[in-house]
Amino acid sequence: MTTEAAAHGTAAKISAGQDVPQTVTRLRETFASGRTRTLEWRRTQLRAIETMMAENEDKIAAALADDLGRKPFEAWMADIAGTAAEARYAAKHVGRWMRRKHRLLERAQLPGRGWVEYEPYGTVLVIGAWNYPFVLTLGPAVGAIAAGNTVVLKPSEIAPASSRLMAELVPAYLDRDAVAVIEGDGAVSQQLIAQGFDRVVFTGGTEIGRKVYEAAAPHLTPVTLELGGKSPVIVAADADVDVAAKRIAWIKLLNSGQTCIAPDYVLADATIRDELVTKISDAITTFQSGEAAGMRIVNQRQFDRLSRYLADTKGKIVVGGNVDASALRIEPTVVVDPDPDEPLMKDEIFGPILPVISVQSLDEAIRFVNSRPKPLSAYLFTKARAVRERVIKEVPAGGMLVNHLAFQYFTSKLPFGGVGPSGMGAYHGRWGFEEFSHRKSVLTKPTRPDISRFIYPPYTEKAWKLARRLL
Repeated sequence: MTTEAAAHGTAAKISAGQDVPQTVTRLRETFASGRTRTLEWRRTQLRAIETMMAENEDKIAAALADDLGRKPFEAWMADIAGTAAEARYAAKHVGRWMRRKHRLLERAQLPGRGWVEYEPYGTVLVIGAWNYPFVLTLGPAVGAIAAGNTVVLKPSEIAPASSRLMAELVPAYLDRDAVAVIEGDGAVSQQLIAQGFDRVVFTGGTEIGRKVYEAAAPHLTPVTLELGGKSPVIVAADADVDVAAKRIAWIKLLNSGQTCIAPDYVLADATIRDELVTKISDAITTFQSGEAAGMRIVNQRQFDRLSRYLADTKGKIVVGGNVDASALRIEPTVVVDPDPDEPLMKDEIFGPILPVISVQSLDEAIRFVNSRPKPLSAYLFTKARAVRERVIKEVPAGGMLVNHLAFQYFTSKLPFGGVGPSGMGAYHGRWGFEEFSHRKSVLTKPTRPDISRFIYPPYTEKAWKLARRLL
């Protein structure tokens, strides 16, 4: 236990069989005491999260290997470094974020002063995801803690080793009476939502996101949803094909393609399509050199779903395509020109399968993307400013990245979130603080001089004329 953690106790681990209402009540009592509102408490907890990730890198990497077959470097880059960086940035800036923001009032409101006061919601529920179990659980928690809330963390049961480890590590670093880890399945999530939290954040699939939203509605609980969707990559005719191919292949293979912001499909200009496919294939061969055949899929259900996509595709499989049911492994696969209406192109893939579709023009690529639900991320490879600006303006998405992929998630300087079916709300950096804060408007007026006396009842013609001039 760190010195900071010792000063603030330990966080509670609650299994599915323990008293959820009692735990939530305890956290609400802590919030009501006011201690989580102080700058000192917020910074202490945020620094403790950073320390926890740094001091337990090997344990976290081992848990991610058990759950997902994740390589140590990938475990560090996404879950460990990403979480630590978010906590470090928030600890550095939270004092400035907390300051009230004064606003210049209209003449009719003078004399007076107005400002926005940031106050925490209260007790927040964070339901994490299995594919990046630490950063997608603790990342939103950073924003909630920076805002001064007490927090319940519900890790995904689909990543059991990571869930167990989080339930062990969090008690060693964070405030026992302000942060609780509750393990369990979807039924536990429903039980938690039924407690009527002050805010809920969920990361996962769109269909489960709808259920979370519906369950929160009777309590009028505001919800932040970080969902997914089919994130497209448009590769224009003028793109640097060599770089595009390597970056697309790298991010597609990360975590066996089980990434919500992974490239779901590629729209390649017909003039460079063949070259791009060849270079993506070459990159996959290079990146997978020395690795076991196939990439591990998280469970049988996901493996069967992906296998069906390959069996049913009408496209041409030019790379990979083999599956190993005994080991739940699927080879990195490139499918050229599948039917736009087949399951591979209708559902979020969430695996190491990459469809590449030929388009004759940028117009066709934009129409294709816009004919489908708004994605969490949209990607573009081009050297032309005009192409870049057109796609930015004409393609709606939660976020957009030009000439790379996925890095939009790893900055605290920009908000991260979806739109429409890919989510609602956003966090990271200051946006995380604001997402978990109520922006309370405050207006103060002096009692002397009493300007309002000129328009008190009974209303006269003179008062009306004055009011018209003022208002």
